[in-house]
Amino acid sequence: MTLLEPDVTLTDLGLAIECGAFATWLHQRYRAGTPLRLAFVVFFGSLALAALFGGISHGFFSNHQSRLYVAVWNSGLIALGTAAFASWAIGARLILSDRAAMRVTAFAGLLFAAHVVVILFVSRSFAVAIVHYLPATIFLIGAFALAYRRRRDAFLLAGIAGLVLTVVASGAQQVRIGLHPVYFNHNALYHLIQALALLLIFSAARGLLKPAHT
Repeated sequence: MTLLEPDVTLTDLGLAIECGAFATWLHQRYRAGTPLRLAFVVFFGSLALAALFGGISHGFFSNHQSRLYVAVWNSGLIALGTAAFASWAIGARLILSDRAAMRVTAFAGLLFAAHVVVILFVSRSFAVAIVHYLPATIFLIGAFALAYRRRRDAFLLAGIAGLVLTVVASGAQQVRIGLHPVYFNHNALYHLIQALALLLIFSAARGLLKPAHT
């Protein structure tokens, strides 16, 4: 089996494994029934799916006009949109009252619906996903910063650093910064930076949630 873009495919699959492990850990180790825990599980789970679909599309499809490729690629973009929705929910539950958090989550749901419509009927460019994801990331950075101002927990700083890294990674990907044009291109570098960023965000999630057996 020959991968069309091995560097991009393998780093995407690595991200899928990392995020899937994070989602599973949070699901099993922390208390069920809390919106914040559910939002983090959805966040990492949807990123795992996005990376998996991305790895499949980069590694196995040479015809980008085929129906199967379009279905796989669009599924990855929609999964990224789900992660953006979860980011809004995490930030809202972290700093707002229940009523206000529900309003923010409803607003995020409308943005997600618009994202799906654009992906399916207007453009399936990865830039669409970044445009949708960026405001949610900025909101979550602000939420972590406000929570840190209130609590002074070091793990919140790790979360902020991870979120800032995701913005840096997206910028580097869009201007096509890579380590090697053939063996480790801009998409592979994007995945590598994201892997570190998501590890930092996971450490913040662990700090914010309560273990199931306490």
